[in-house]
Amino acid sequence: MRMRASVVLLVCAAGLAMAGCGAGPTATQSPAPAPGATVGVLTLTSPAFPAGGEIPRKYTCDGENISPPLAWDAPPLGTQSLALIMEDPDAPAGTWDHWILYNLPAGARDLAEGVKAVLDPKTGTTSRAGTNSWGKLEYGGPCPPSGQHRYFFRLYALDTMLGLGLGANKAQLLAAMAGHILAQGELMGTYRR
Repeated sequence: MRMRASVVLLVCAAGLAMAGCGAGPTATQSPAPAPGATVGVLTLTSPAFPAGGEIPRKYTCDGENISPPLAWDAPPLGTQSLALIMEDPDAPAGTWDHWILYNLPAGARDLAEGVKAVLDPKTGTTSRAGTNSWGKLEYGGPCPPSGQHRYFFRLYALDTMLGLGLGANKAQLLAAMAGHILAQGELMGTYRR
């Protein structure tokens, strides 16, 4: 009887663990919007690849490993800064963070190919890079061990400049953004090895 109860508990625990692993099609759950705000939509695009299309080799670990150019429409009134997260929810070890940028200028409408940081001409401040899953403060391109993976670029319009220092990780960024999101946009690209 004791053996049977142990097996049932083990099966239940395994089932719960597996349910938590399948966080749906994308792993990052967006933080709460700004109080009283309805989250608007930003259109995020890249001239390098279409939404849902293959990310060119140039922007991967098999190529030059530089960030692709990105562009977006105007964020809503009240936007004080922007944040960007690029991640791979299909990575074998769980969601892999490829690129984290925050405190991008509210007036920015694009990121150039290979960008490292963005200077705000109004304030003279520079955007900040967060720590990716490789432990680096930079873009790390798609580099799946095998098969096709999806890569999500998510842009957030925020009603504040974030008080995060250089090198915040994704969890710290998401926590800091909670209650400050005015709008967000998403672009997904794929890469296969």
